[in-house]
Amino acid sequence: MSVSTSKQAGRPTRRGARPAPLKTTDPRSRKPAFTVRRGLGIAGFMAPAALFVAVFIYYPMISGSQMAFRNWNLNDLTDISWVGFKNFQTIFNDPVFYTVLDNTLIWVVASLVPQLVIGFAIALWLRRRFRFRGLYQALIFFPWAISGFLIGILFRWMFNSEFGVVNDLLSKVGLIDEPIPWLAEPKTAMTAVIIANVWYGVTFFAIMILAALQSIPDELYEAAELDGAGKVRTLFQVTIPYIRATLALTVLLRVIWIFNFPDIIFGMTGGGPSNETHIVTTWMITITQQGDYGKASALGLIVVALLLVFSVFYLMATREKKGARS
Repeated sequence: MSVSTSKQAGRPTRRGARPAPLKTTDPRSRKPAFTVRRGLGIAGFMAPAALFVAVFIYYPMISGSQMAFRNWNLNDLTDISWVGFKNFQTIFNDPVFYTVLDNTLIWVVASLVPQLVIGFAIALWLRRRFRFRGLYQALIFFPWAISGFLIGILFRWMFNSEFGVVNDLLSKVGLIDEPIPWLAEPKTAMTAVIIANVWYGVTFFAIMILAALQSIPDELYEAAELDGAGKVRTLFQVTIPYIRATLALTVLLRVIWIFNFPDIIFGMTGGGPSNETHIVTTWMITITQQGDYGKASALGLIVVALLLVFSVFYLMATREKKGARS
């Protein structure tokens, strides 16, 4: 049997036989072996971040949670004994709690829906290419950089019954004959804070949805146009299905954020009048200011439980089945 010499391997091989694969000598392709020294180095780099999270997040969380089961009141620190679920019973027996829950539901739903619709419309508009688009994006995204409490103070001036710009505009166009006490009446006070929150939160949806829209290939729109699909059909059969995951995650994050967003309400009404604009987080802060840390901590755990249950059911309901997009 004849034998031929392989130029690549430098050793004889049988004729017709496949030469042995070459072993790479590139050091960059080798995966570094994990050693104790390397593990200690990784742990050393992660230690400052882990320590920061443990001290400023987990310790206050655990410390605050145990306050919920104690008689922890700043007006009498001589008795911080363990009281079990007494603080929770006090909250559930308080009629203000159920008023606050109703206000919170109205606050979340009435703020979320307009923010989503208006933010989606702005994102669709900004996806188009036109002159000074960057300037318009900067102007639209600017409110997100302002403090929520500052926004609340600004809108408190705007809705002032005596010199507010809202009443002035309504009177000039002939819609009202006398000033409306927006922040003094229970019905109009909640409307005013929701309007302020909608204006503030539209930016978040516009940013997130615009980023998702820019990831949609132009070929999909070209194919839809060739198939004779109109703008409405393209929106519901191309755009929304493609960014469905982003929309679901953005709505979830925004619900959690609005639920835990007391800044605007404190800046405008402080929870009044007669607790009609209090949500769970503003009521919790008010209880804390009164010195009852045990009751406030119990309310905080109730908030965490409500958001956790909602998040689990929401993620299960919006979970995309495998192969659904295809």
